[in-house]
Amino acid sequence: MTVNRYLRMMAGFFTMLSVVLSIYHSPNWLWFTGFVGLNLFQSAFTDWCPAMTILRKLGIKD
Repeated sequence: MTVNRYLRMMAGFFTMLSVVLSIYHSPNWLWFTGFVGLNLFQSAFTDWCPAMTILRKLGIKD
């Protein structure tokens, strides 16, 4: 898999996880959901995401 596919998988996982945690633990987890969404939004314009940098350093191919 490529960096972009891993990135989408991570964003989806973190979004689902934070929604579940907001239901069963604390509504404050929705702030994390918003952070993930904001990061996805800004990366659409800048083509840069911190997770992409980490994935590339781990050796995931573009």
